[in-house]
Amino acid sequence: MSGLGAAAGPPGWRLGSSEVFLPEETRGAAPAGFLQELPSYQSARRRRATAGGTQERQAAPRGSAGLRAAEAWGLEPEGDGPAELPAREHPWCMAVKRRLRDIQQADIKHLSGWKQWKVASSKSLKKVLSDVKELSSYLELWRHDIHSIEGKFGTGIQSYFLFLRFLVRLNFIIFILMFGFVTLPSILSKYGILNNSFAKIPLKNIEPHCTVYIPSDNKGLVYFYTYLKDLLSGTGFLEVTSLFYGYYTVDTEWLSVLRYNLPLAYLLATFGYLALSLLWIIIGSVEGFKQNLVHDEDQFQSYCNKVFAGWDFCITDLNAARLKHRSLQYELQTDLEEERLKRKIADRTMKEKLRIYSWRILINIIVIAVLSGCFYSIYRATVFSQESSNDFQPNLIVQYLPSIVITLVNFIAPQIFSFLVRLEDYSPAFEIRLKLIRCVFMRLAGIGVLLFSLWSQISYCATDKCKACGYNYELYPCWESEVGQEMYKLMIFDFITILAMTLFVDFPRKLLVTHWSCKPVQWCGLQEFGISDNVLDIIYGQTICWIGTFFSPLLPAIATIKYFIIFYIKKISLIHTCRPAARPVRASSSNFFFLVVLLIGLVFAFIPLGISIAHIPSSKACGPFRNFNTSWAVVPDTVLGLPTGLQQVLHGIASEAFAVPFFVVICLVMFYFIALARAHKRVVEQLREQLVMEGRDKQFLIRKITEAQRHP
Repeated sequence: MSGLGAAAGPPGWRLGSSEVFLPEETRGAAPAGFLQELPSYQSARRRRATAGGTQERQAAPRGSAGLRAAEAWGLEPEGDGPAELPAREHPWCMAVKRRLRDIQQADIKHLSGWKQWKVASSKSLKKVLSDVKELSSYLELWRHDIHSIEGKFGTGIQSYFLFLRFLVRLNFIIFILMFGFVTLPSILSKYGILNNSFAKIPLKNIEPHCTVYIPSDNKGLVYFYTYLKDLLSGTGFLEVTSLFYGYYTVDTEWLSVLRYNLPLAYLLATFGYLALSLLWIIIGSVEGFKQNLVHDEDQFQSYCNKVFAGWDFCITDLNAARLKHRSLQYELQTDLEEERLKRKIADRTMKEKLRIYSWRILINIIVIAVLSGCFYSIYRATVFSQESSNDFQPNLIVQYLPSIVITLVNFIAPQIFSFLVRLEDYSPAFEIRLKLIRCVFMRLAGIGVLLFSLWSQISYCATDKCKACGYNYELYPCWESEVGQEMYKLMIFDFITILAMTLFVDFPRKLLVTHWSCKPVQWCGLQEFGISDNVLDIIYGQTICWIGTFFSPLLPAIATIKYFIIFYIKKISLIHTCRPAARPVRASSSNFFFLVVLLIGLVFAFIPLGISIAHIPSSKACGPFRNFNTSWAVVPDTVLGLPTGLQQVLHGIASEAFAVPFFVVICLVMFYFIALARAHKRVVEQLREQLVMEGRDKQFLIRKITEAQRHP
């Protein structure tokens, strides 16, 4: 609406006296009474109390060249502008840009030699940076594939593959961090490379029976099935490799006169990859936070955006264009349905409210019962798998029983939630959010129940010998490796499930729908590519990776390879076997939603890692922390070895005298940014009102012009 009757001049400049809307006989100085009839003037009079505030205007550059180019084209500047900028950075037509470029080049000849060199070097540097940026874009992972997906299916589905690429990069960086600071020094020490040496500190105050650890490495002739079982379960020959925690038995490594504290490096690398993940997620979601903070459009503006600015111009495929048409139609229908529901909610009687609330309470009780049943199934499967593994040589199904139960729970429970949420009489948008919240909670809590089951078995001690060790040393002599094996099995089984669903469900379904005209088969149709469900799958796997990296330092490498293969699996499945979702997800909101859910998974990963590091006694038979009661104990032990002055500084930072003022300062900074965000939000609202007023002014002028032409 604000674009009606827009002048040809660039923003921040007013057309000269010869460029107006009115006819020739009415051109000239407009009377004051006419200007006072404008809607914007009437609105300003009603808000005269707030008229003293300043409004920022985006003015055109006022350099000498910019001024002369504007005057040459009949443009008059409004106010002072910023320093002169290159011609291509102005929102002008090409003719004005060419004129401005010629004037700028002529002005350079009159500058001194030093200033000419500065201008030339600045242009050269910008050109080099632009070339490097363009080259890096060509080297970007999956650049062509993602652009192809964007053109055929739109930006909503593209956002899923961008998120997958984000996780591949993140896991690769985590792998480099863990390998460089933990795995590589241990390998160098084990094999005596680079003439370095290592020292194993004698065990202190530890009972001898707590230090017995015999890995289940296979000896002699081994069948292929045994190798396959070890490869899938992490036992046997894999248990004694650098994949798991028990391999890292080096305490201190010496390279010439340099001392490398591997336990401290192990712990700091763990904190490092968690902090890196948190920082990367926050940086990636900051734009989404900004949009979510200032984006509070009314319903009328929402309709205008969908009608006039809702088309995705990246689409090049005819079927995708038809899908986008249906998508916009669906969004408008959804908005109208929400408006209808709002009116229906407002017109509800007290009896209807009591009935709906009672029904929702009953459904939530059913949801809690379903979750409880799922969690109990995971607990019993984990306990049975652990007990069977200790009683006899288990088969592959028994070892994978917790992973199988978790996968079944992740498949069945969302279907139940989808059915129940339709009965709660919520708006369509809230239905989707509520279902996703329940699914996220179920997936993450399922991992928590698995770890709780393991910890209950690890911490159970019935004898004095067991209590002397602090954990069940008979069943779990190296319990960190046991937890790492469970995370490894969850990671592998999750990948096998995704691959099996594509090969044995999606492709046969595609063949049946294509070549069989049976009505039930045609009614089922092709598999729908649900963006939210696919994102929850990879976030579930990433949470497993975050938790398991402490117990299996090379797990990020497996996650990187896994997501790399999943990209091509999902791409082939999308193109050949799936249809886009009937309820598409908008890219601008989906990227923010993906990162928020990923942040929830990261925060959840902090809990079991914190308990494992600070609460559960570390294994005395394996690992870099066997000389410490807990993994965290290496930090105070290292601090005691520092100089006295540095110890006092660190103790001061950790004391309440520093923590309380620091917390107050953080709160003040947070309140400042909240106030700043609210101020920016008010500015956005004022700018929107200004756009509306400009549109009304143009409508008013058009009406006056029409009246003047009818009654000359």
